[in-house]
Amino acid sequence: MRWKGRRESTNVEDRRGMGGKTIIGGGIGSIIIVLLFTLLGGNPGDIISNMTTNDGANTNSSYEESAQDKEQVNFVSVVLADTEDVWSEEFKKRGLTYENPKLVLYTNSVQSACGSASSAVGPFYCPGDHKLYIDLSFYQELKDKFQAPGDFAMAYVIAHEVGHHVQTLLNAGDQVSAAKRRTNEYSVRYELQADYLAGVWAHYAQGKGYLEKGDLEEALNAANAVGDDNIQKKAQGYVVPESFTHGTSEQRKRWFNKGFKNGTIEGGDTFNAANL
Repeated sequence: MRWKGRRESTNVEDRRGMGGKTIIGGGIGSIIIVLLFTLLGGNPGDIISNMTTNDGANTNSSYEESAQDKEQVNFVSVVLADTEDVWSEEFKKRGLTYENPKLVLYTNSVQSACGSASSAVGPFYCPGDHKLYIDLSFYQELKDKFQAPGDFAMAYVIAHEVGHHVQTLLNAGDQVSAAKRRTNEYSVRYELQADYLAGVWAHYAQGKGYLEKGDLEEALNAANAVGDDNIQKKAQGYVVPESFTHGTSEQRKRWFNKGFKNGTIEGGDTFNAANL
């Protein structure tokens, strides 16, 4: 992705090294549960509110930014700025005003309006404060654990979380009853719509000449890597479709690609899609 030398967003809040409430237990079981529920876009407040320590102790640690960290910060700032430009224009076309979200960088754990979270939850968006939360160590995990390397794979992650912000501003899914919003099917449809919106952003990134050869494949590979079926196979060796919260690898790739081809908000109504 051609990103160096471009505008960086000023809506980045750096909390690295500040710490937050710790999460009880460090076992692989709890990490898997949180990952399956919140990886790339879930609301961690729903699952971790009862997993924080009772004493509220902070996990403060010294933090020194490496050259690689600094480059990653510059990169996510550029991608965030690009999403600001794209969605501001798309909202303007519809007579609406886009509110830029904040992107919070943290290490190990963080406190948000949705509750406390450890880096095990992966990147997430909190509708309660309109902020995206990312521990940059996730990108190494994306490369090593999920075999989804590349800068555009990283960009897809950010665009997906921004997609949740767009949903919040547009009140996406409000037509669905409160009862249905508590189901796994609703969660899957909500996440796939965020994938679609990430694809819409990528459509404009391509139109501006920012994409390089292989970038689209990197994003699709990342979408494939974080499908519920793929994560469950890696974590437990088998798949439980009834427990899906984000969609299969095939669904995530398909809806991202659909948004990439369409390039419009319209066409991403996963809630009325007969066949996801």
